[in-house]
Amino acid sequence: MKFMKLGSRPDTFYTNEAVRSVSSEVTSDLIVQVKGSRYLLHKFPLLSKCLRLQRICSESPETLQHQIVQLPDFPGGTEAFELCAKFCYGITITFSAYNIVAARCAAEYLQMTEDVEKGNLVYKLEVFFNSCILHGWRDSIVTLHTTKAFPLWSEDLRITSRCIEAIASKASTHPFKVSLSHSHSRRVRDDVSCNGVEGQRQRPAAKGWWAEDIAELGIDLYWRTMIAIKSDGKIPSNLIGEALQIYASRCLPNISRRIKANIEPAGSNSDSDSASEVTSKSRLLLESIVSLLPSEKGAVSCSFLLKLLKAANILNVSSSSKMELARRVALQVEEARVGDLLIPSLSSSSNTLYDVDIVLIILEQFMLQGQSPPTSPPRSKLGTERRRRSRSAENIDFKLQESRRSSSASHSSKLKVAKIVDGYLRQIAKDINLPLSKFIAVAETIPDFSRLDHDELYRAIDIYLKGINSEVGKKKNNDTRNKICRVLALHMDEILC
Repeated sequence: MKFMKLGSRPDTFYTNEAVRSVSSEVTSDLIVQVKGSRYLLHKFPLLSKCLRLQRICSESPETLQHQIVQLPDFPGGTEAFELCAKFCYGITITFSAYNIVAARCAAEYLQMTEDVEKGNLVYKLEVFFNSCILHGWRDSIVTLHTTKAFPLWSEDLRITSRCIEAIASKASTHPFKVSLSHSHSRRVRDDVSCNGVEGQRQRPAAKGWWAEDIAELGIDLYWRTMIAIKSDGKIPSNLIGEALQIYASRCLPNISRRIKANIEPAGSNSDSDSASEVTSKSRLLLESIVSLLPSEKGAVSCSFLLKLLKAANILNVSSSSKMELARRVALQVEEARVGDLLIPSLSSSSNTLYDVDIVLIILEQFMLQGQSPPTSPPRSKLGTERRRRSRSAENIDFKLQESRRSSSASHSSKLKVAKIVDGYLRQIAKDINLPLSKFIAVAETIPDFSRLDHDELYRAIDIYLKGINSEVGKKKNNDTRNKICRVLALHMDEILC
């Protein structure tokens, strides 16, 4: 962590009867009120460096003893004002990533610029910020984190944007070329001291070393930082995906438990408002994560996508975010586990245990990806013709072979998905409230040729039939049983072969 010290005089500020003052042989002639606190100070050191105070004092009538200046909207409050005041008195002060934003905003408010005095506070803070803060990894992150207390000031002074640019630039850099000032840096240095420099050079650097650190940011700043990192184009999509998983695991833990607690009757209106606020923040966070997902297939795991989809259902996020997640899951649904697809249904219009509709959308999207296998090219009748084939014709054949492989992989995916679907049917068949139409719709999403056998499907139907014969299911008539038999008939030809 970088520091900057200014001034040489000892700190002589003290408090007397709720009034802050400075020890001096000269009688004070200026009272400054900052957000409820009162300072008894001197005009000369402050007005010589603060153009704003000059103007306020020149516009207000002078009194015999003290001139009063009120600064109710002072950025950074009393701590930031005291830093500026101590700078004016030449008292030793220390700046770091933790207080530079507040000090910079306060100095800008007081107009402590070069127009008033050379080497004024704004100039010194800008030099420290550009030459030290932005060069350090941890310093940049801490500074960016503190900008959330001064959003408008930080934007106007380009503190936020400069920090984000610095972080994005360093994220694509080898960690040994970055001034980390963090636990990661200490780990790396310890490795070097134990194993030697040569041994460290032989080991590849941790490619996603930056993800844990930026996960400390709030969602607004995190989103902007990730957009900058993605725009840089130097970070592979899988590392972007890993970073998003780290952030989601930190910021969206135990969603089901938290929302369940929120759904229960609240003890008071304040509890209800608090629960609603937590849900709204989590919803915004989840939608932001979805918008950051890399477009490349496999950048994040199917399991992670389905966890996001479950959370999206619980948080009732926008339909566009849900559909985007469903589309991405469809691209790699063959990697899913049955348990991942058991997404709780929280719809007030349905009393089923699981959200079957969203799974149907996933499966329909998956089937739309299938391509008809390419036709084989006509074989040459004469060997001489084969020998005289041009290089372009050979390239065409190569592309056709590659296309066949792609089609074969697609069929392999269908076989895997068919097993997942039948396993899913066994689970949802236990739900006595599941409409027959949805049970059949799920069963029919996968074509017959994708099932090597139908044992799992028969077990699922058997479970559903037992549900019909239960006490709750007795209310259903024989038409239901006949419709289920139709599903069996769809596969009868396969059984007889």
